[in-house]
Amino acid sequence: MEFKNLLFEKKENGIGLLTLNRPQALNALNKELIEELELFTQQLHEMPWSEVKALVITGAGEKSFVAGADIKEMSVYTQEQAQFFSKKGQKVFRNLESLKIPVVAAVNGFALGGGLELALSCDFIYASSNAKLGLPEVSLGLIPGFGGTVRLSRVVGLNKAREMVYSAEMITADEAFQCGLVNKVVAQVELMPTVMKTVETMISRGPIAVAKAKLMVLESYDMSIDAGLELEAINFGQLFKYQDTKEGTTAFSEKRKPQFKNV
Repeated sequence: MEFKNLLFEKKENGIGLLTLNRPQALNALNKELIEELELFTQQLHEMPWSEVKALVITGAGEKSFVAGADIKEMSVYTQEQAQFFSKKGQKVFRNLESLKIPVVAAVNGFALGGGLELALSCDFIYASSNAKLGLPEVSLGLIPGFGGTVRLSRVVGLNKAREMVYSAEMITADEAFQCGLVNKVVAQVELMPTVMKTVETMISRGPIAVAKAKLMVLESYDMSIDAGLELEAINFGQLFKYQDTKEGTTAFSEKRKPQFKNV
């Protein structure tokens, strides 16, 4: 994969590292970058697990993960163009959210507007201690357009989401940790090693089981308890047609590490 605004690296252990690479613009999301992200997510959906077992997303430089959308570019949009841009970003982030592999945001600085919306479409967020997070759109006469009003409340709760969206104020990494927006805060130099250690643990587990677990968490969130339990039972049963499930349970009985093959 070769892009103008993205850098992608596959580690030897199968972890993919995606770096948003517009440091001169604090990695702001312009139309070109969104289109590249769309192509990237489409390609990743088609890749076998053996190629990319998990994905880590970060921003180039030491100041910013993604500082938001490109406001200068947006300022001349018509109503129709703005709605199209919103739907495009929503589609791309939904594609990212629905990947079967774990996706972790390594927020290394500003995660504002579209940047926070991108991070929210990942499975969870680790942040460096210098990170600042927020949805500042209403200060520009806008609202979040890439899913921020939908996903934020699901992570931090309705009242905290209201406070953040209505005030447009940034919060620190520590504040983000306290409200559950961020899972862990570390020094910037420790961010990537910490993320990689967690992701390495995840890819050592049964890949089909992880994919099923991710699907369950995502799809059952807005279901009734009974509907969620029914879906869980169906997915639990489906796992028993895979060799990985037999390998995992047999390895436990034989007191050895399982050798998962995603089959």
